[in-house]
Amino acid sequence: MANYLVTGGAGFIGSHLADSLLEKGHKVVVVDNFDEYYSRKIKEQNISNNIGKKNYIFIEGDLRSTNLIEKILKDYKITKIFHVAARAGIRSSVQDPQPYFDLNVNGTISLLKASLNVGIEKIVFASSSSVYGIENYLPIDEKHPTIPISPYGASKLAAEAFCHSFAHIYNKPLAVLRYFTVYGPRQRPDMAIYKFFFNAKAGKEITIYGDGNQTRDFTFVSDIVEGTIKAMESNATGIFNLGSGQRVKLNDVLKIIETCIGKPLKLSHIEKQKGDVPDTFSNIDKARKAFGYDPKVKINEGIKIFYSWFEKNVVNSNSTLQ
Repeated sequence: MANYLVTGGAGFIGSHLADSLLEKGHKVVVVDNFDEYYSRKIKEQNISNNIGKKNYIFIEGDLRSTNLIEKILKDYKITKIFHVAARAGIRSSVQDPQPYFDLNVNGTISLLKASLNVGIEKIVFASSSSVYGIENYLPIDEKHPTIPISPYGASKLAAEAFCHSFAHIYNKPLAVLRYFTVYGPRQRPDMAIYKFFFNAKAGKEITIYGDGNQTRDFTFVSDIVEGTIKAMESNATGIFNLGSGQRVKLNDVLKIIETCIGKPLKLSHIEKQKGDVPDTFSNIDKARKAFGYDPKVKINEGIKIFYSWFEKNVVNSNSTLQ
């Protein structure tokens, strides 16, 4: 069994990834700095089931501390790294770009530097479909131009560039995975599906940017985790899209939520936000061929799974929603 480092392992995707690796019998070291973008309490809840497990080690630390990361890699004999840590949030990045460069780019450079002298076998970097910007064609493949229209997307593309240069200079195996609109249990409170359910349960209006006809490639978190692990376990290197390979209108997502809630939603439409792209839709053929990526969870099923988690973990613990 391998010894894995998962950066950002207290977050949405990272915590699910750590869970899956533990279930497979691996040793998992998680590093997370509890970035202030959203509640520390939520992240602590994400990792609560793993604290105290034999093969799980949690370290609160900052990737920008190269000496700390190098020490962790040496002390725990890490062989493979899942780099999932990032400051997220497209709209927030428009309002305040600086933390995105500092955390997403400088943090990645620091991690790459720390990994040079410790025998790391492979790094998998979690990037984003935001690097593509406005679509020139659909579905989007890995050859699509990368012209991000948000500081978040720009920071992820810059981090990708450093990963590529590192892999080339030092001949290190590295895979970049561009995630498309991941959703599911533990997703951040600022993410669309979470916000829609929260406001619906509270009897509040749901704010829709634009007319709701924009489309997204909603990808369930378990599919993302499975694809990420397959990418690590294979010999695949380079850039790969990880999405559902399906395109769903936001208005159709709202109808599914309305069915789950069992009552009409109160909608309020406002102008589109800067940094948002009109449509996302992934071509996942390259990942299918390279490491057998095979997303399984359809949007109806995924939203129902999320709603079940939301009822148990959010509604039941929030008196204003009951």
